[in-house]
Amino acid sequence: MLRIMWGNAFLLSALYLLVGVVVEVALRYFPSLFLQRLSLSLDSLPARALELMGAMEPLRTAYFNGRIPEYAVRLVFGLTTVAVIFLLALVVGTVMGTLRHLLSRRRGV
Repeated sequence: MLRIMWGNAFLLSALYLLVGVVVEVALRYFPSLFLQRLSLSLDSLPARALELMGAMEPLRTAYFNGRIPEYAVRLVFGLTTVAVIFLLALVVGTVMGTLRHLLSRRRGV
């Protein structure tokens, strides 16, 4: 069961990261309002997570002061996204596994 949770968490994280990479590449070659909005919506998850941890403002300041390049910001956002999705998948998997276990014990199976 734990192996399935780790696999699902990894798969979901990798899929989100892949979609982000495809959107960013498409935005470079085919700029459109739709792709810009999609990119912003994908960036909102890691931005809010970094903001909750207090890391968004230092990252923003470093970027606008030219101390870190855009690819470094993208890397931080990507890693944050993978971590958030991975943790969410593990939490949901744990809750569901616990509920399944409790229900099976209740039924006597």
